[in-house]
This record gives sequence, structure tokens and C-alpha cells, in this order.
Amino acid sequence: MSGIERARQTTEAMERARKTAEGLGYSPGFGNEHSSEAAPGALPVGRNSPQRAPLGLYAEQLSGSAFTEPRAHNRRTWLYRIRPSAAHPPLHRIDNGALRGAPFTETVPDPNRLRWDPLPEPAPGTDWLAGLWTLGGNGDAARRTGMAVHLYHANAPMTGRVFGDADGELLIVPELGGLLLVTELGALAARPGEVALIPRGVRFRVELLDERARGYVCENHGRPFVLPDLGPIGANGLANARDFRAPVAAYEDRTEPVEVVTKFCGNLWAAEYDHSPLDVVAWHGNHVPYVYDLRRFNAIGSISYDHPDPSIFTVLTSPSDTPGLAGVDFVAFVPRWLVGEDTFRPPYFHRNVMSEYMGLIEGAYDAKSAGAGGFVPGGGSLHNMMSAHGPDRETFDRASAATLRPQKIDDGLAFMFETRWPLTATARAAGADHLQKGYDGVWQGLERHFPS
Repeated sequence: MSGIERARQTTEAMERARKTAEGLGYSPGFGNEHSSEAAPGALPVGRNSPQRAPLGLYAEQLSGSAFTEPRAHNRRTWLYRIRPSAAHPPLHRIDNGALRGAPFTETVPDPNRLRWDPLPEPAPGTDWLAGLWTLGGNGDAARRTGMAVHLYHANAPMTGRVFGDADGELLIVPELGGLLLVTELGALAARPGEVALIPRGVRFRVELLDERARGYVCENHGRPFVLPDLGPIGANGLANARDFRAPVAAYEDRTEPVEVVTKFCGNLWAAEYDHSPLDVVAWHGNHVPYVYDLRRFNAIGSISYDHPDPSIFTVLTSPSDTPGLAGVDFVAFVPRWLVGEDTFRPPYFHRNVMSEYMGLIEGAYDAKSAGAGGFVPGGGSLHNMMSAHGPDRETFDRASAATLRPQKIDDGLAFMFETRWPLTATARAAGADHLQKGYDGVWQGLERHFPS
């Protein structure tokens, strides 16, 4: 196919995706027992698996948790589909590309502070799956522990193939360009400033709403993300359940070759189907995808003095076997007011038992200088456990001398994947051309002020 023909098809696909995104409906609420049908009468009433499912469909359960987990933790969805998932040929290994899986053993965990510029431009015709690039992670996908950080860059839709991740759920954070996520349960649109959550095992295809797409992915191998407990905050605040939107049922009845790719224990496997697996006509359950607008996050902070710990900005958390010690937290630094009196208002200098990967969606982060060689949208920094970090010299000097008055932080949107274990970078990430050299230099020049 010529470059001109490829560009024409990509433009047409993008226009179709935009029209689809504009007409999408959603079902609100996080963790709800949602139900939806794309054809009247497709959803059984009063039972899950009747002798004959309505409309000649097949009943199939997708379990995101063990059957016997406590009811509050149990995740499952009943699907009523044109063909059962079991009707497929054998899977075979395919090339992983730049995607890697846990455990990460190519390198050793690095205590140095690391920062990357955005990914370079992808080759023409790169779709979302081909454009996945693993930065690193921890744990073991086969044992369902830990997490991985991936980035993506794409300039073409996924055509003729579908992806599903058996290793974990995917939290997708767009930074450049919008995505249309066509899943088994319906479609979601996620644009910069929004995040999308695809549960473990749910198959989907990614189409583009713009000519280019770039962003971040947290692959959570552990317990599924939940909303954090609010404790003394009370009943309201942070991310509100009603602001999460699940898709409504929509199906594809296509008889044509489709490559179905599965990530399993760190590697990619594929099978050639003769039909689209996105053929679910009706469904009900709580193992469902979501999209969430970070601009709806209800930021809470100090109205007297001092800087609250960044945990106050937790959007979603994956609990571990130790209360309060997350497998991974997703934290968002959204626009907010700073009013603390006699307070150094940017994030403080810190050494943390948790490990932090931070990314920037737009604007600037209030603890780091922006611009060339700085912390820029699409880039990211890794501060592993007990690695000292904090505001750079320029930020420290400015904040220490600032006249303290109410200040609106509204020119940036940053986030953090914070995890209980060190993140080990892949060999590709550790040797990348866009790994910034001399990142330690941002803290040079922090002068001694203590009197001799």
C-alpha cells in the first residue's frame, strides 16, 4: 500500500471514529452492577444462563476475580454474544515488539533518579498496540502481583485486530490526541485530561480521534483498582463514583479475518479468527471498562498551613495484603488553589518507601521547571524507593521568596503511578536516546544557607 493510500484510509477511519465518539452514551457509576442490551430482549431476566439464551445468543461469564472472593471484591460480567469466546483456533507466539512483561530481569533496579523526554515519532502506520513501549515495572504477572509502566505512540487505527490483556487491567492516560476504545461491552472515548480503565481480559480495539496519539499506560497485575477510602474526609470528595462512565452495549456482527492478540504472562500470543470477537449484544455485571474526566476530581488540601502528603490526590488504588500499602496508586495533580500560610507551597523534599513514576499531561508541574531539557508533557520521571527528590533549584528559589497570597494552580495536569516495590527499567528504557542526561543537575546550586 502506498503512503498516499495509507494516509487516505487513516483519515477516513479517523472521521468515522470521531462521529462514533460524538454519539456515544454511557452508564454512570464506579463499581455498579451495570446492565445493557443493544437489541431489545437480548438480556435474560431473572437468571444468568437460561437453557436457551434470548435471540439465539451464547451466555458466557467473564470472571475478573475468583468465584469465592468476598462479595465486595468479586468482579464478573455475564456476556450474551453471537459466538462464544471458546470458538477460536490455536494461539501462536508473535513478536513482542517494544512491549515487555513482569518479572523484569533485563536490568537491575536503579536507585538513580531518571527522567525521559517524550517518545519519538512512530513510523508511519503504527497503531496503538504496535506503539506500546515498556518503560519498566515490578512484580510477576504470572503471580498477579505488581505493575508495569508502558507508553504509547500511534498514528494509525488498529485495523483487523483486537487486543486483550490476561496479565492485568490497563489504565490508559492520553496525553496527545483522543482515543476511541471499542470494547466487547461497548465503546468509550478518552481524550487528554481523561483516563480509561480496561479490565483484565476485556478485548478491545483502539481507533484514533486525531492524527497522532501519545500517552501512558499503567498495567496493574494485582487487585483491581478501587476508589480509595476517604476516612476523616467523610462521605464525599476526591474522585466521585458517579463521574465514572461505563459503556452501553454495542456489537459487531462481522464475518471477516481478525487477528486477536492476547498478552499472557508477559508475552504476546495471537489467533486468526474468522469473525469479530466484539460481538456482545447484551451484558450485565461489574467487570466493566470506564472513562473518567480528571477535571471532575474534587481536590482537597490544606486551608491553614503546610503541604498535605500527595496521597490526598489519589484517584484510584490497587490494595495489597497490607492495609494502606498499595500495589499501585494512581494520583493526579489537578488544578487547585494553594492558600497555606507560612508554607513552602510546592511539593517538599522527600525520600519515600514507595516508588514513583510521574508523567505530565499538559502544562507544567509546580515542582519542576518546564521547557527543553525539563519536565515536559509526554515525558516522565522515575524516583525509586528512598531516592531523594523534590523541587529543583529554580522552583525552590522562587517559592522560598514568593509573596504568599491565594494562588491558583491551573496551568498543568500531572499524575503519578506510585507503587510499593521498586520499578526496574527495561534495557530499552535504560539505554534510550530520549533518556535525559544529567537529570541530577536540576538540584545542583541548592546553596548552603546555614551560618558558618
